[in-house]
Amino acid sequence: MTFDGLLFFPVTPCDEEERLDLEVFRRHVRQGVEAGCGAVFACCGTGEFPSLSLRDYTACVAAAVEEAAGRVPVVAGTGYGTAMALEFAKAAQDGGASALLALPPYLVQAGQDGLRRHYEAIADGTRLPVILYQRDNAVFEPETVAALAEHPGVIGLKDGHGDLGLMRRIMEAAPPGMLYFNGLPTAELSQRGYRDLGVVRYSSAVFCFLPGLALACYRALRDGRDDVANRLIEGFYRPLVDLRGQGPGYAVSLIKAGVRLRGLDVGPVRRPLSDPSPEHLGRLAALIDRGLALLEELERSPDPA
Repeated sequence: MTFDGLLFFPVTPCDEEERLDLEVFRRHVRQGVEAGCGAVFACCGTGEFPSLSLRDYTACVAAAVEEAAGRVPVVAGTGYGTAMALEFAKAAQDGGASALLALPPYLVQAGQDGLRRHYEAIADGTRLPVILYQRDNAVFEPETVAALAEHPGVIGLKDGHGDLGLMRRIMEAAPPGMLYFNGLPTAELSQRGYRDLGVVRYSSAVFCFLPGLALACYRALRDGRDDVANRLIEGFYRPLVDLRGQGPGYAVSLIKAGVRLRGLDVGPVRRPLSDPSPEHLGRLAALIDRGLALLEELERSPDPA
């Protein structure tokens, strides 16, 4: 698994009572695969992993695998403490997932030795390859990543911490062959810095509701056409980040709202998050219109993205 292409983190639809809508989830995943994603990361941060029951998680992972139909890898999130992470890992393995994204352990602030033992236990307890997710209470020293990378089941690290100096030291310390991912929210804004380090893979929440725009930005950044990327970043992504800062949890709830605004009824965001205010929904709708207009301009240009 090389995870070539833009990485798709689907939302997890539900009704007003937060009951899973599996058919809408299937449609959402199918649309993302058909649009050209490089992998499906099901039931992760954008997919509201902390709010899913094991039953709903199991159903979603199996459905994502069926809809991907071998065209792209399906990676499933796992997390909480070690015991629960292994329960979710088993469900993902039984459902046919290709790999795991190991989210930070629940609540605790652990030292480096504790983090190492936690992730080693996950890798020991599953046949699935494991991608570490660095963020919040799981920030690794380079030596910890180097030790974990010696485990045959640990294949990569997704960085949601944003310290490029630390990332450079991690990449220098870890053995060759590790995969690295930019996992910051709205990664398009930071991707040039990661690209300069040699980190070419990133996830795009915008792909959930504007896949054409997300792919245009991805290709521009990948190919070094920073003039095109700058037009999209300044015209769409930077205002989106400004809007994201207007409410707690908007990194998830804005994305789910964007999918709804584009015509797929994925329902509300799950508790304890809240949906965007009417004012912010209006701003998001205007931003979507602006993004579509920018994409149309690019497609009309002599060198379209």
